[in-house]
Amino acid sequence: MKLSLPDYTLSRAPWAERTGRMMAIVSVPMVCAVIICASEARCSELQQFAWPVACELGTTCFIQNYVDHDPLDKTLDFRCGHRTYDGHDGTDIRLPDLDVQRQGVEVVAAASGRVAHARDGMDDVSVKVVGKAAITGRECGNGAVVEHGNGWSTQYCHMAKGSLRVKPGDSVSSGQALGLVGLSGNTEFPHLHFTVRHDGKIVDPFASGAAKGECNSGRSLWQPTQNSVSNYPSAEIINAGFADRAVTMEEIETGEVKRSLPGSQSAAIVAYVRAIGLQADDEQALELRSPEGQVVAEYRAPKLPRDQAQYFISAGRKRAGSAWPVGSYRATFVLRRHGAEIARRSFQVDIAQ
Repeated sequence: MKLSLPDYTLSRAPWAERTGRMMAIVSVPMVCAVIICASEARCSELQQFAWPVACELGTTCFIQNYVDHDPLDKTLDFRCGHRTYDGHDGTDIRLPDLDVQRQGVEVVAAASGRVAHARDGMDDVSVKVVGKAAITGRECGNGAVVEHGNGWSTQYCHMAKGSLRVKPGDSVSSGQALGLVGLSGNTEFPHLHFTVRHDGKIVDPFASGAAKGECNSGRSLWQPTQNSVSNYPSAEIINAGFADRAVTMEEIETGEVKRSLPGSQSAAIVAYVRAIGLQADDEQALELRSPEGQVVAEYRAPKLPRDQAQYFISAGRKRAGSAWPVGSYRATFVLRRHGAEIARRSFQVDIAQ
């Protein structure tokens, strides 16, 4: 399922409207690494980028989708995996849930430059609610395009309504706040869709120079201080916790489930985990143990019949006695692929008298 499809029709800078050009009249500072000369007549500098969201990758934010490198109707990310979808032209940096998004997470300029396009005013609402017809031509939602010189530009999509802090024509420095992560445009979850272009062509910041159909090639455009960004987990756990009842995917996505922690008088204790980047035949198991170490509940999911962008499982039990015994209830989730363990998470909840 396509989760986002950014447009490139944000409002244009007044100076660009006057000249009909967006590149030739701007000179901005750059952070560059290597000089690549395709010919004596043209020499372009390889741009480097800072991480465009004020979050800790793998902890407070996660990559849902990478750029699709497959030239046809299949999918291929920069590491020969399938953490993308057909035709995806950017990097989707998602937040764990809408509760985190509502607290405000900054989108920042990945490099110095000048704002060429910007749009604000679109509501933060899932495309599943409003329908694609309502956002046709505005798939990027609220966002901005920043030009960095020498043909390089970056685009920032799905930002929160009313959060943009820049306008066309503004100069920005690397790391400067542009706005907040939101849920506007063609998206079903809170994230930033980040696109890099050079001379109008899509560039994967994880694998610049890789040809269509290639993977495990090209070079990273992330700044040396962002080395951890290029770590590639084949699957990730983005939510794990406890509830006093059965949970749904919608409650996990909104963050409402975090306000339903179990207590000694709760009708049930339920552990849940949501993961992304799952593949066909992956095996998931979730076990819940009492303070004495006894198994309270467990669930072993059947092998997945197909790849899943996201998936959640839960395990729990209804209260049988007058109260749950006090102490720490511990859950352990294990994800296996081709028989090998690739992810594990243990977490606990304390039940007081």
